Amino acid sequence: MIKSKRHFVIAFTLLITTTFSFANETIPNITDPGDSLKSAPENWFNLDPTADKIRGVGTERAYKELLKGKKSKKVVVAVIDSGIDIDHEDLKDVIWKNDGEVAGNGKDDDGNGYVDDVHGWNFIGGKDGENVDADTYELTREYVRLNKKYKDVDPASLSKKEKVEFAYYEKVKKEYEESAKSAQEDYNYIVNFYESFKYADRLIKAYLNTEDLKAEDLSKINSTDERITQSKSLLELTIANNLTEEVFNEQLDYLTDQVEFGYNPDFNSREIIGDNYEDKSEKIYGNNDVTGPDATHGTHVAGIIAANRNNDIGIKGIADNVEIMVIRAVPNGDERDKDVANAIRYAVDNGAQVINMSFGKSYSPYKEVVDEAVKYAESKGVLLVHAAGNDAKNLDENTNFPTKTFKGSKKAAKNWLEIGALSWGDESNFVGSFSNYGKKSVDIFSPGVDIYSTVPGSKYQAQNGTSMAAPVAAGTAALIMSYYPDLSAVTVKDIILKSSVKFGDLMVNKPNEEGEDTKIKFSELSSTGGIVNVYEALKMAESMSIKNKKR
Repeated sequence: MIKSKRHFVIAFTLLITTTFSFANETIPNITDPGDSLKSAPENWFNLDPTADKIRGVGTERAYKELLKGKKSKKVVVAVIDSGIDIDHEDLKDVIWKNDGEVAGNGKDDDGNGYVDDVHGWNFIGGKDGENVDADTYELTREYVRLNKKYKDVDPASLSKKEKVEFAYYEKVKKEYEESAKSAQEDYNYIVNFYESFKYADRLIKAYLNTEDLKAEDLSKINSTDERITQSKSLLELTIANNLTEEVFNEQLDYLTDQVEFGYNPDFNSREIIGDNYEDKSEKIYGNNDVTGPDATHGTHVAGIIAANRNNDIGIKGIADNVEIMVIRAVPNGDERDKDVANAIRYAVDNGAQVINMSFGKSYSPYKEVVDEAVKYAESKGVLLVHAAGNDAKNLDENTNFPTKTFKGSKKAAKNWLEIGALSWGDESNFVGSFSNYGKKSVDIFSPGVDIYSTVPGSKYQAQNGTSMAAPVAAGTAALIMSYYPDLSAVTVKDIILKSSVKFGDLMVNKPNEEGEDTKIKFSELSSTGGIVNVYEALKMAESMSIKNKKR
């Protein structure tokens, strides 16, 4: 997912620039912890470039100057994600309720095929209430599928068609083996680093005879013992970069999931679900647990779109008259094409007007199934908003599925917005360093760095990712539809793109994962070269709505 594969922006970057050796360990120096540890302006994504001098989308200004006293219509936004905490203090009043369903009676009251789907549906759950948490990556699944067929085959014996697939298999095999090996090495590295950190912490505390070690205590150490000096240096680095035990554990959990599940060819999550996975026409499976085992990502996304603007607690979402339909289809790993297609169809059939999709992956073996669902949404006038991904790659040359272009065709869905992640700083911190981009493939950028939003347990947290940028755009679309219900999904999409704020030939740091200072024109990162702006979009929507009424 975005948290894609669970892609999230890891809180620190480890680079071996200097080594410290003791206790049979090699300890690396630690450098730039990244955007997530810098201080962003509060509520910055809702602020305005003109009124507040902050590169947000102008939400607050729009409510104050353009929407005051105006009437709006309820809009349903489907969030296809990991699940949502529907009892969150800032979300419980904006969660969609299926009025045709009687909660808890074990019946399909509205006849849509899904039993007790009161707030949405969970396509990665089993009939007995179990849920998929972790899953494999699509790369792993493709490797397993093809390896059964080609592991011991003689390439010379293959037909012309089979040779094409065999070449694809060799590519997948190479990528899988390299990725699995890298994940294991990273895991071992973090474990060793953490052990060295704990060793250093114990040693210095014993040396200073204290259990409450503070940063200033380290400056008092004056020793020629190599173990002491190395331990002191390591602890100074970890303190300077806020590398707490919580951060270490988060990174370790991420890598553990990669090793034990993501790249594990023997793991099969579908045993929990109990569907016939090979039957891509199958639609009725799963359960009604829309929260699931880990709803952090989906809850954060939902808050950006629709956190209650009128309760004087927590945060304020973009849109003030929407309901969030919860559809769980994204595990801790890669989502599956069958589940994504069914999630889109469920959203459309149950009244969603906007669908947010903050997930993505590098392979899509059943893309045609997703394409048909996208076309179905297009035929019903539903807008799809998709996060561009967090690999710092050019999507004109790489792929982050699902995509707006259809398999085997140059045609693209007209009801699709592809969103890159904007940051809040100067030219060196203008876009998220992790964000995918593409002059042809990405439509527009919106805030996606240090976005403070809802997380489970009625808590709040700042997160980074195009996963955060997409709901800013989805919320903007829902807001326009709410106040201008006569405008179609395609028109709303066009309004968002045409009203975007441009920055001419401004040179910014090109997204990259290595922290290199490489400049590029911001206008080259997307087809519009622009940034979502609620204020300007609503002004254009007003103008277009008036024109529609005069016709």
